[in-house]
Amino acid sequence: MTTRKQAGDGPAAKPPSDSYTETKTVMELQHLNIANTVHGGEIFRLVDNAGALAAFIHSDGPVVTAAIDTMSFLKPVHLGDLVTVTAVVNATYHTSMEVGLTVSAYTPRTRETRTVATAYLVFVAVDDADPQEPSPRPVPPLLVRSGDERQRQRDAAIRRASRLRLRAALQRAAGGRRATGGRAGD
Repeated sequence: MTTRKQAGDGPAAKPPSDSYTETKTVMELQHLNIANTVHGGEIFRLVDNAGALAAFIHSDGPVVTAAIDTMSFLKPVHLGDLVTVTAVVNATYHTSMEVGLTVSAYTPRTRETRTVATAYLVFVAVDDADPQEPSPRPVPPLLVRSGDERQRQRDAAIRRASRLRLRAALQRAAGGRRATGGRAGD
């Protein structure tokens, strides 16, 4: 694991590759919906688990899901497909991280692999001193090196700014009362 200490007392920066996570799951009967394809909630469960693992690895500890920026279902998943979820931290803020995820399905019968979903989730690092009331904790900065990493970080900043603008507009519309269910990891 590559790290570099930043100025100050904060955690050492880490490259996105340190958080790269890949999970694989065979889709079975209990994963199907009434249309006889894999239930979208099952795919989301796999996405949330892989994203949390990538965020846990980057932040060196427990995380909670704070926001779903985007979850796009592109193609159906079928019984017997091998579903692979890849996750990597795209951007970090003070206590939160955006994780980008891609879901692919491999059909053994046809040997076809296809991208079936993509997602961007926000996780907040928490301490585990009091499991009933976890407190946010700082996360390591992201050490981006490649053009692709910089682009993913810029795209994450755009999604974050959009999320913050939406929250502010909803609060204004609600007359200053909390209009959203809580903080979305910022």
